[in-house]
Amino acid sequence: MGMTELTKTGQNTMAGTEHGMPGVDIPDARGRTGLDQVGVGLGRNKDVGVTRVEVTSNGWHVLRRTTYTFRQRSGKLVTEQRETYDRGNGATVLAYDPLRRTVLLTRQFRFPAYVNGHEDGMLTEAAAGLLDDDAPDVAIRREAMEELGVQLGELRHVFDLFMSPGSVTERVHFYAAAYTPNDLSGTGGGVEEEGEDIEVIEIPFDDALAMTADGRIVDGKTVILLQWAALNRLL
Repeated sequence: MGMTELTKTGQNTMAGTEHGMPGVDIPDARGRTGLDQVGVGLGRNKDVGVTRVEVTSNGWHVLRRTTYTFRQRSGKLVTEQRETYDRGNGATVLAYDPLRRTVLLTRQFRFPAYVNGHEDGMLTEAAAGLLDDDAPDVAIRREAMEELGVQLGELRHVFDLFMSPGSVTERVHFYAAAYTPNDLSGTGGGVEEEGEDIEVIEIPFDDALAMTADGRIVDGKTVILLQWAALNRLL
């Protein structure tokens, strides 16, 4: 989602200096401090108490090692340690034409999928991106124009999901929005300056749904949106 891996990948800047630790008590390359305070003092769950947060990497996104106490159902208090990857929150949208029964999707290279067994790393996906401090609806309109070249009208909020809650903090806001050919006012393709190279694909909804069944679409957020659309008879 959002910026490509080329621009998101950063050097590990956790080496301290005589003036302090970047991202902790002095600004890092993105101007952030206090990255070691995430989770400290949280009281929403009385059975959890954060005792230590270590920032192990703060390139474009942040990797933390957190130590906390957790009271199990038996009443036993245990100490656990988890690594979490914080890349911010995101938004995604299924852009669909209700009259022609088509959907607008993207196709782009995803190195993590490629290195983990995908044949060529070229994934077909719904448009998506990181919020970058914007409200979810604002962010997804921006991403739809950048990636698909479509000006979205009314947004339908579907749900908000944690996509990989065992290790990644990201929560994704899901939307659906109708479009017409007249709404295709941009070129799409992503932001060249950010290294994005995105192909825009307009295909019949039934074909897209079939692609989730035969393995041609393997992106989680896209499968979820297409199956949600089918269950709710959106198209």
